[in-house]
Amino acid sequence: MTPAEPREERVTHALVRDVRLPGGAGTLALVTLDNGLDHTKPTTLGPLGLGELTAALAAVRQRALAGELAAVAVTGKPYFLAAGADLTQAARVTNRDDALALGRAGHAAYSMLHDMGVPTFAFVNGVALGGGLELALNCHYRTAASDVRALALPETSLGLVPGWGGAYLVPRIVGIERALDVILARPAANKPFSAAEAAAIGLVDVVLDPADFLEESIRWAARVLTGEVAVDRRPLDDAALWDGAVAVARQRLDATVHGSRPAPGRALDLVAAARTASRDEAFAAEDEALADLIMSDEMRASVYAFGLVSGGKKPVGAPDRSLAQPVTKVGIVGAGLMAAQIATLFAQRLGVPVVMRDLDDERVGKGLAAVRSTVERLTSTGRMSEAAGARLLGSVHGTTRLEDLADCDLVVEAVTEVLELKKRVFAEVEQVVSPTAVLATNTSALSVTAMAADLTRPERVVGMHFFNPVAAMPLVEVVQAERTSAEALATAFSLVGSLGKTAVLVADRPGFVVNRLLVLLLGVIVDAVEHGTPVEVADRALRPLGLPMPPFELFDLVGPAVGLHVLTSLREDLGDRFPRSPGLEKLVADGTRVVLDAPAKGLPKPVNPAIQAVFDEARTDGSDAPLDEAGVLDSVLTALTVEVGHMLDEGVVATPQQIDLCMILGAGWGFHLGGITPYLDRTGYSERVLGRRLLPDGVANVPTV
Repeated sequence: MTPAEPREERVTHALVRDVRLPGGAGTLALVTLDNGLDHTKPTTLGPLGLGELTAALAAVRQRALAGELAAVAVTGKPYFLAAGADLTQAARVTNRDDALALGRAGHAAYSMLHDMGVPTFAFVNGVALGGGLELALNCHYRTAASDVRALALPETSLGLVPGWGGAYLVPRIVGIERALDVILARPAANKPFSAAEAAAIGLVDVVLDPADFLEESIRWAARVLTGEVAVDRRPLDDAALWDGAVAVARQRLDATVHGSRPAPGRALDLVAAARTASRDEAFAAEDEALADLIMSDEMRASVYAFGLVSGGKKPVGAPDRSLAQPVTKVGIVGAGLMAAQIATLFAQRLGVPVVMRDLDDERVGKGLAAVRSTVERLTSTGRMSEAAGARLLGSVHGTTRLEDLADCDLVVEAVTEVLELKKRVFAEVEQVVSPTAVLATNTSALSVTAMAADLTRPERVVGMHFFNPVAAMPLVEVVQAERTSAEALATAFSLVGSLGKTAVLVADRPGFVVNRLLVLLLGVIVDAVEHGTPVEVADRALRPLGLPMPPFELFDLVGPAVGLHVLTSLREDLGDRFPRSPGLEKLVADGTRVVLDAPAKGLPKPVNPAIQAVFDEARTDGSDAPLDEAGVLDSVLTALTVEVGHMLDEGVVATPQQIDLCMILGAGWGFHLGGITPYLDRTGYSERVLGRRLLPDGVANVPTV
């Protein structure tokens, strides 16, 4: 379901029962949040749910003030405390007054937990995100089950701020420096806290065994009430430390966000003021910020993007899963960087034997060494147990013998991006594998149909385009060639799901989705430089988009030689919309360094000024029509709009939403953009260039009417 589709609020009920505390500590009123559905439907808080919570807490507070209760606690249904506010309801707000009321409603409910008249506890038994974590933060004490893996305030990545107390409470609970990590850095990197990590910084007070978590939490609460357990609270950071940390964070935002979206800056302003503001002042400021942001296009695009990603686990156009063939052994042809990463992923997630085949022992040895290095890194950092690491290494083997692929149910080719080479690989593999084995290619731009054309069974060939780094990137473009069978396609989709990735069905067209758009973007940037725009100007031009990295750093990440190869290939297939670049050709030939080292960890890598001379020297037409930053940005957005139109006309994907999902998961484009089509709509490019919007008004923006 996308946020544009109307649905009634999935109401979360606040169920209250009394619990007799051990040791004569009195009675605890336990409030359980439960939407009455199973774990596949997360608990969220919308207007009706907040109303129920407010009424329940008000009734409990009356009892507490009357002396009937010794404490109050909140917990959730299995696996969830609360996954935050109901964003679909927030995205349906049509005016600022209603947006302001939503913020105030959250504060009204949560403030009662702080002003209950008796100690309050949060028993965090599962996911606690956004407003769910803020619910816990408004309590006096917090326990967490040791298996909880998702505690976070992701609001700034969703076009919002922690608006139900988080911006004020977190720096007072964990200190200003850690608070900035919680509110700004972690959301940007999509890295929630585990229970242990949260306890280490003081976000929760104690971590307990999940097997009897509720009982242990109740016993712990009783010990707090009787004084057997004392919980230390850190003092408020002094003004110098607070102001210094805020100043550093502001510099980092200026260097990374460049004002492309308002939420991080608004959150930082709230945190900056939290040291001296009263609780009422801080909460009122959160309400105002939340109201402004709910009525912003960035927030609406973020909710749209969130809906796409959440719904991506049910891929559009995937065949019936029952058609998928079982895969008990996987072969990888090639032992380079991508091949080793793919081998590691299959061995880790599927738990099946994997064999990498290459032409000689040296190459095979390097591939196995890469797998071993990855496992050693995971085990040394505690992200994989020693036993799991040993099992993984024992399941990946190397060979130079083609015959060792004979009993593989799936063979993935991951060799150099040369069509004739890939065709030869498939022709050789087809001679040794069973008639039912699926052959997949990891090509990033080449024709899967052409690769399969000369095979006896071309219908068994499917594209599975993984992105680098394979372990981290969540997207796999599943490519349906002209003769790909439903069985091969279903097998690919089933495998992608088992690997924990999101699959998007794409037609066999040059560059598919992500590379077609990213390489075009880079091509337009270098074309501007070819025509006299200084490299520093071109590198700054896309700052208003707030992309994960500037264009020349992206170019360096892709690899100049790879980028040139794909740009040339796309130009041959799609025409001069993809420009030729003599400067880029010389840059690759000379091996000139594209970017310099980042000035600090997490900051962008600046473009190497030396490449200016390379482009100037390679220029042959004598043209001199330099663009300023606005002109370069306009050229890029115009070109991208044209290309999106072509892709939809060609049926590369079924809908604009699939293009957006690919750009979010495969290119790391921020939720605030909604992928790409919402940005082209709200900036007017789609109507100016294509004569139409790509998405209906209001789907990923504040409705204009």
